[in-house]
Amino acid sequence: MTTEGLSIPGMSVGRPRADTTGHIRDGSIADWFRKRAVRALSIDVLAIALAVLDVWLVFPEEAMTYSIWLSALSCVALVARRWLPFGVVLATFPGYLAGWAQLAAMIALGMLATRRGLNWQTMAGFGMVWASRFILWPLDEFAALSWQEHVLDGIYGVVVAGMPVALGLLIRARSELSDKLAELAASRDREQQLHAQAVRAQERARLAREMHDVVSHDITLIAMQANVLSISAPGTEAHQAAENIRQLSKRTLEELRTLVGVLRSGVDEDGPQPGIDELHQLIRTSDVPVQLTVERIPETVPRQVSAAAYRTVQECLTNVHKHAPGAKATVCVRGEEDALGVEVLNEQPCEPARGLPSGGHGLTGLAERARLLGGTFETAPTDDGGFRVRAVYPLPG
Repeated sequence: MTTEGLSIPGMSVGRPRADTTGHIRDGSIADWFRKRAVRALSIDVLAIALAVLDVWLVFPEEAMTYSIWLSALSCVALVARRWLPFGVVLATFPGYLAGWAQLAAMIALGMLATRRGLNWQTMAGFGMVWASRFILWPLDEFAALSWQEHVLDGIYGVVVAGMPVALGLLIRARSELSDKLAELAASRDREQQLHAQAVRAQERARLAREMHDVVSHDITLIAMQANVLSISAPGTEAHQAAENIRQLSKRTLEELRTLVGVLRSGVDEDGPQPGIDELHQLIRTSDVPVQLTVERIPETVPRQVSAAAYRTVQECLTNVHKHAPGAKATVCVRGEEDALGVEVLNEQPCEPARGLPSGGHGLTGLAERARLLGGTFETAPTDDGGFRVRAVYPLPG
């Protein structure tokens, strides 16, 4: 047997289903509150209507006027049972004792048990409803009853007063259980997230060690060999090429140390990263003839956006050097409305491709970086045989 969806006038057992984080799945929070308010209003109207009908169908034509007024007051008092549950029980007690508002008193007692639990107010309300069912009004008629009738009235009083208390406590227990289950599910999700973060941190640390031990060692050897070549052939083209290799190796080592630090910390924003201000240095050291245009750059550009723009230009120039040797490139970095646009356009290659090694993931990584920042990334060949890359990164307003 389940209590899901069980309801009595003025009290509902069913609750909206929640996901593992404790949030309502169906609709937004505002929609959920609106539906809950409409449901509560409907239950209030139904409870009052049933209480009025319970009084209207049973009171005799020769009823005392005060009994009618007390019964009517009990029905009207149900409007406030959600906010003043014990006060409403007190208000329905005379209407049940000297009138016919039995259902109104039971509804009020059930709401009291739901809101307050098994405390002294609930016990006092139980006693009042039981006394209203046990005592017959007027008192002279009650005194004329036999002891067997008193015993039966006492038993029926326990049933009449105990049923709303039991249902109210059941509703309260189910509500608390649902809240505990939602908290447990949210706690389990947080634990899973912490475990996943720990696993990622271990993997990052392993990658950082491998990058430092393998890549850093090889780049250092390249720089050392380039330095030897530069010393052995001064004043020649080989000397200039070796010097360029040494400078590139030095810069690569610096960026590698930054990436290793990011991997060890697990935070992408940690560590210095090149930005828009270093584009001129990047273009001077590249082996591609480049025309750079920087326009309308805001005074403050987020570090992530500035680094993304730099990496976009860097990767595009590397691709031009690999796949379109001899081609000229045009780089345009322009501040747009609430965004920063980066466009790299290269002409048709003048020489065959050199077959340099390529990981094949450069443009994919740029697209992922743009997506993470909430921007866009587009690539397309041009009509004259070149290639165009455009990225747009949003800026805070």
